[in-house]
Amino acid sequence: MISLAGKAALITGGSRGIGAAAVKLFAQAGADVVFNYNKAKDAAALVESESRKHGTRVEAFKADVGRHVDNKKLVDQTVARLGRIDILVANAGVWNIDDQPIEKMTEKQWDEMIRINLKSVYSVIHFASAHMIKQKSGKIIPISSTAGQRGESFHTHYGATKGAVIAFTKGLATELAPHGILVNSVAPGWVATDMSNPVLDTKAGQKMAASAIPLGRAATAEEIAGPILFLASDLANFMTGEIINVNGGSVLCG
Repeated sequence: MISLAGKAALITGGSRGIGAAAVKLFAQAGADVVFNYNKAKDAAALVESESRKHGTRVEAFKADVGRHVDNKKLVDQTVARLGRIDILVANAGVWNIDDQPIEKMTEKQWDEMIRINLKSVYSVIHFASAHMIKQKSGKIIPISSTAGQRGESFHTHYGATKGAVIAFTKGLATELAPHGILVNSVAPGWVATDMSNPVLDTKAGQKMAASAIPLGRAATAEEIAGPILFLASDLANFMTGEIINVNGGSVLCG
């Protein structure tokens, strides 16, 4: 078992899906964890309760990570509660089920996607990295997507944000390496979470998964949390600037 004993982690978007799976797995590996939720207070409380069974400190805080001021408070609260930040997983994000053709996409839809999926990543890293630079160590793991590598028609604003996260990861890796901070991203494909299940649970969605994914199915949230845990561990101490693809073979990038 990978050990994160004695490590302090901040995970955004931890009340559901990949984030919730990561919170639970990090706690199981021995880390103390702070995570945020925005609206899902009950779900966050359940994740908090389940994760604490492993004997580590796990606390949920309400924060809209698309707001700069909320991220400052979230990072400050993490340091106040845990004493430091060794690991940051910038996971919070949204995806729209309905197709949004570019000629019909509104400015509001574009701006909201950028705010939640891209600004939130910059913002929380902006505040957390300052603490890591003082520590001369840290691991930052932004969550991107296969959509950031191949694009995604009718969801071009989503693909644009995830492509930007990939470029951001690579730039930060070289910028922060002299401070002992490693920056790597996990890029999931289709994952069976409450965000994507409305598509995956349809006959068309099941057919798509079976035909487009060589392994024949979407991933579970836990199957994405595993590679995140690997990057957070000492097993990845000589990796930085990498994009770890976890997509069942649907997008193959060298």
